Amino acid sequence: MTNAPDEMRSRQQELEKSVQKQVRRMKQAEKDRPTLLQQSIYLGTLGFMFVLPVIAGAYLGLWLDGRSEHYEWHWTICLLLLGLFVGAVNVFVFVRKGQS
Repeated sequence: MTNAPDEMRSRQQELEKSVQKQVRRMKQAEKDRPTLLQQSIYLGTLGFMFVLPVIAGAYLGLWLDGRSEHYEWHWTICLLLLGLFVGAVNVFVFVRKGQS
């Protein structure tokens, strides 16, 4: 009969340790939560990483089309699509790095 109170005490201690561990995790998660400013900077970075290659491709295409006689918009469309692809790859790689 003396084992029953000892078992109860050990179970209670295990439960207390488990609860304390969960409380520490919850406090740490609350502390590590990104602020609105951090989230805005992250989204802005993603936007720039996507938009800048698109704009660069469009401007380079317009410049090339202006320098050649028979092309009116071919370089612009091709480099615009290339910019879209490069921007999407940039965003994908950036997000994957952030998750690991």
